[in-house]
Amino acid sequence: MSVESLAAQIRSATGPLNITGGGTRAIGPATGTPISTESLTGITHYDPAALTIIARAGTPLAAVEAALAENNQILPFEPILPGAALGRSGASTIGGVVAANASGARRIAAGACRDAALGLSFIDGLGQIHRAGGRVMKNVTGYDTTRLLCGSHGTLGLITEVALKLLPAPQTTLTLRAEGLEDGAAIAALTAALATPYDVSAAQHGAGVTLLRLEGFAASVQARAAALQNLLPQFALAEHDWQAARALPRLAPAQGETLWRISTRPSFGAATGAALRAAGASRIAYDWAGGLVWAVAPDTADLRAALPHEGHATRMNRHARAFHPEPAANAALTAALRQKFDPKSLFNPARMA
Repeated sequence: MSVESLAAQIRSATGPLNITGGGTRAIGPATGTPISTESLTGITHYDPAALTIIARAGTPLAAVEAALAENNQILPFEPILPGAALGRSGASTIGGVVAANASGARRIAAGACRDAALGLSFIDGLGQIHRAGGRVMKNVTGYDTTRLLCGSHGTLGLITEVALKLLPAPQTTLTLRAEGLEDGAAIAALTAALATPYDVSAAQHGAGVTLLRLEGFAASVQARAAALQNLLPQFALAEHDWQAARALPRLAPAQGETLWRISTRPSFGAATGAALRAAGASRIAYDWAGGLVWAVAPDTADLRAALPHEGHATRMNRHARAFHPEPAANAALTAALRQKFDPKSLFNPARMA
């Protein structure tokens, strides 16, 4: 189906539309007539010298990453791959990645997906086709529509094409590992590592294992690893499959369980984990040096109510009230934006309710 056909379908719609891509990242209940971007495939522009790529929204993420690998390049934000953990059988699409602002371990060093988004094309709720941003980084004047739609989970528009900036693939990757640290001690060590000038690109802890990642030119990586080991002698060089870790292999919820994603201050990470365990969470893992907490708990456990500090708790399964309630002022702004972009309230109306 072409962009024009999708726009016509939106113009003629009289009821809710459920925007889908590969089906691996949908959060919240799926309501309305399905409208899919899976037919919008293909890389439409790729300039390795300029470190930019443009792809249609339904292009599989794997196809984009394979094309980049041929030129030793990567997506800076290392998108997570939660589909298998959530029991989803589809293939992640680049449009879904952008719609979810799906940012992984490297976010602490390279920024989130929305920081790499140069521009996008989308169809609004009236079936009008728009283009925002461009192919190169530049100062923004006016409203930054690209970053607004990045992370909107298909509630403001149907993304049809995305432009992203890239990074060279690291020449060398080294992992430092410590075992047996309690959550508080582990997060303190990860925070100390991030406070150094040694360019840590991942800082994770879970199941008694604490991990730091260093990337770059071989000589630099080895020197930085040695310096970090002097500072944090509990860490030793180890092997770790960072690619496999993107799929959250130890966090797959069983029947009757929910996978939660909690964003908080890194300094609140350990206290948040302890409170979630007390509320019924059976498995806890930390990313971003404690700033991102993953938790698996029974469906009946309300981990949102258990947060001891400020934060945002999202149910990753297809449950109602999946997203954290917004403060009144933010909710009013959100409602005004939806009215502007989707005046007929077509797009995923129950997703963020």
